[in-house]
Amino acid sequence: MLLNESYNTIVSEAKVIFRARAGKVTRAFRCTVGPRKGRPVAHPSQCAAPMNLKKRFVLRRTRAAKGARMMKKAQRTKRLNPASRIAARLNKARG
Repeated sequence: MLLNESYNTIVSEAKVIFRARAGKVTRAFRCTVGPRKGRPVAHPSQCAAPMNLKKRFVLRRTRAAKGARMMKKAQRTKRLNPASRIAARLNKARG
């Protein structure tokens, strides 16, 4: 099996992408269906997994209080972190 074949896996509910995790670029899947549509996940099976409601409500409260600060920090990371920039370039090349 070639390395290229493992990155071109055909999965109906998710599409293969790259993302920055802990300063490194890793392979992930972007959900195309289910409650996590549009979200990058580690395994395609997570796309149909039930949502954790407690985490959802805690994050909703956190974003209400610190949403602007979280947004600025995320934008700075995407702009300056080398892994984020490499992942963005790789995903743009994949189309």
